Amino acid sequence: MLIDLDAPSKVTPATAPAIQDEAPQGAAMQTVAAIAARRRNPLVRWFWSLLLTLIGFAISLATWSYLGHLIDRSPLLGMFFAALVVLFLCVCAAIAIREVMAFVRLGRIDRVQTRAAQAHLEGDLKEARGVVDDLATLYAKREDTAWGRAELADRRAEVLDADGLLNLAERSLLVPLDTRALAEVQAAARQVALVTAVVPLALADVFAALTANIRMIRRIAEIYGGRSGTLGSLRLVRTVLTHLVATGAVAVGDDMIQSVAGGGLMSKVSRRFGEGIVNGALTARVGVAAVEVCRPLPFQAVKRPSVTRLVQRALTGLFGG
Repeated sequence: MLIDLDAPSKVTPATAPAIQDEAPQGAAMQTVAAIAARRRNPLVRWFWSLLLTLIGFAISLATWSYLGHLIDRSPLLGMFFAALVVLFLCVCAAIAIREVMAFVRLGRIDRVQTRAAQAHLEGDLKEARGVVDDLATLYAKREDTAWGRAELADRRAEVLDADGLLNLAERSLLVPLDTRALAEVQAAARQVALVTAVVPLALADVFAALTANIRMIRRIAEIYGGRSGTLGSLRLVRTVLTHLVATGAVAVGDDMIQSVAGGGLMSKVSRRFGEGIVNGALTARVGVAAVEVCRPLPFQAVKRPSVTRLVQRALTGLFGG
């Protein structure tokens, strides 16, 4: 079964009903991505910030007042309660530090991406060497990049142009990580397609797609060195959806959905099967966007992953095709 998701296809009258049945899937995806990608109103941000501040202040004041009364009535219970509060604050501080470090890691990858793009654009060898140094530092403690770092260290002195040096770093360090990341994309697409096709429960496919996509994005970030906490994951998901909107990958009537429905395929199989393919393809596109966002270097020496190939590999044999 050959499904071309990267090339446009013609929609015949026979396939129009099938596309209309599947269009809400793409429309829903587009709506979610557009909402996540749009700029936030400053007044809304001030509202939620002040509301959370007031709630936190009220809880702190109530806790302090309760603790004072409890110590007056029973010093032992008061001290025990105070110890619990201190322990809770320590846990909160540890979580906050973890979240800050997650944002630091994501910011480091963002800076490497920006510097690499600038070096490619201007052909700046000095900047390219700085990017390679940053990559070596980023993956210095990763055993799975030891061979690539050794190869890069041996050959970097031989390369005297920016593009060649960045391409060498990409092939040496990122190709093994790309393989792992794309395996995560295929696994998520397969899971979403299977759940959509075989589980008849209402909203089960929506829940499966949501959880699988969030987990996939987090794992891709971890593979490329951008481990994220809870808030970092939300920021990462929003960045990926913004990238999807910017590249037009989830627009209604996109060539992906038309290609999936083209050739009379959808008229020959069940509706759930078709929904599984469409949801799996959408998950694959989210995965490719996540790879592009989390990857420290742009795809230059290595070809950009094809959604068509990812979906074919993910769904091969899944539905007996």
